[in-house]
Amino acid sequence: MAPAFLFGLVWVENEWSAGGAMAKPVPEVERELERRVEELGYELAHVEWAGSRHRPILRVRVDLRGGAVPKGRGEGVSVHDCVTVSRGLEPWLDGLDAMPDQYVLEVSSPGLDRPLMRSRDWGRFVGEQVAVKGLSLLAGRARYLEGELLGCFDVAGDGEIVRLRLDGGDEVEIAREAITGAHLLHRWT
Repeated sequence: MAPAFLFGLVWVENEWSAGGAMAKPVPEVERELERRVEELGYELAHVEWAGSRHRPILRVRVDLRGGAVPKGRGEGVSVHDCVTVSRGLEPWLDGLDAMPDQYVLEVSSPGLDRPLMRSRDWGRFVGEQVAVKGLSLLAGRARYLEGELLGCFDVAGDGEIVRLRLDGGDEVEIAREAITGAHLLHRWT
């Protein structure tokens, strides 16, 4: 019988890790990233930290300044745009003492299912189909809803309210703080 070996490897965000802790956001990067992306002529759409503490993966999704590409144009963030942002951020990230030497920077477009993260996203995509999810029932219906985004409104004392028109025509209002995730929906024709 062959000897058995047991290794303490764990699957962490698309790579095997020898028990290293998950990557945590680096405060210096979090504070400065949006400004630096905007200086390069783009808009920060989403940031995600993955990987391990010793080899973090920084996923940056960028959009063209001003946001949505007009329908039918079919153009958005290109590979050239991603390279521009990556090359613009790397010298800064390399110079930060808080960033490990072995980090991975992934720059991509926000994609067809662009996340809605900031207040400006909710206003920019009025009229588009969106999906929203929450930890509890949204508008007393379900934890996941799809519909046309009618807007996001600031209600004095109550925070922001997102208004959707569901597929059946009903309009619902959802407290933005109850939404744990939201993104554009692309319907293939």
